[in-house]
Amino acid sequence: MNQQRSILITGCSSGIGHHCAHALAKRGWKVVASARQQADVERLQAEGLLAVRLDLNDPESIASGLEAALALTDRRLDALFNNGAFGLPGAVEDLTRAALRAQFETNLFGWHDLTRRVIPIMRAQGQGRIVHNSSVLGLVALPFRGAYVASKFALEGLTDCLRLELRGSGIEVSLIEPGPILSRFRDNAFNAYQRHIDPHDSPYRATYRQMEARLRKQGAAQPFTLTPEAVLRKLVHALEHSRPRARYAVTLPTHLLAVLRRLLPSRAMDWVLRRASRGGRG
Repeated sequence: MNQQRSILITGCSSGIGHHCAHALAKRGWKVVASARQQADVERLQAEGLLAVRLDLNDPESIASGLEAALALTDRRLDALFNNGAFGLPGAVEDLTRAALRAQFETNLFGWHDLTRRVIPIMRAQGQGRIVHNSSVLGLVALPFRGAYVASKFALEGLTDCLRLELRGSGIEVSLIEPGPILSRFRDNAFNAYQRHIDPHDSPYRATYRQMEARLRKQGAAQPFTLTPEAVLRKLVHALEHSRPRARYAVTLPTHLLAVLRRLLPSRAMDWVLRRASRGGRG
């Protein structure tokens, strides 16, 4: 009898992580869902999931969260889905060093720390799948998303290097690149904006007022927004197919902007990106 496959997923309190955790459990995976807040962990457990506390900003929490997850999976881990992240809207010139560091701590350094701890486990098994949930903003830049764009560009480059280095190890590495997805992403981005950006003395005060209205909007903020199910379909392929892809584009904007980036000169692409800057997942 085949051993039940196990996966650790970060950022499961809501949105993509929450949906994928439940859906993979229904597909027969032993899912360990993680969240930063203990109240969310308890809620996930009440929903029937195995769940652990794991704060990507805290190396000790990463170590203890992974150890707790391994205790639930007989110390085997077939897959890791790094998903926990947030967006920090704001003009580049308004980003303090501390704000940029906070963005990278969660979106890059925490993922890297956890991934490094998981790789030896997968090496010992002779196989594993690592999937990072990136963004269309890992491919192109939009104004007033500089911190998030920088973290996702860095993630894409680091992941490409990791994939090349792990060739032949039995460990497959993939990136998922969603465009606009229904989630609590805008709520969390608005909270980060309030913590880190002072709009009052900024030359972009008028732009920030429009941004605040968009961040407060309920439901889809732009056309072509999809549900987390769209990400799940790509994740299942990355986890279960014998030949997973290096990249999975999700939503029409991601497909379109990836093509335009290859075809258009920089000035023309800048015009497209300014026009597209009113919404998006991140």
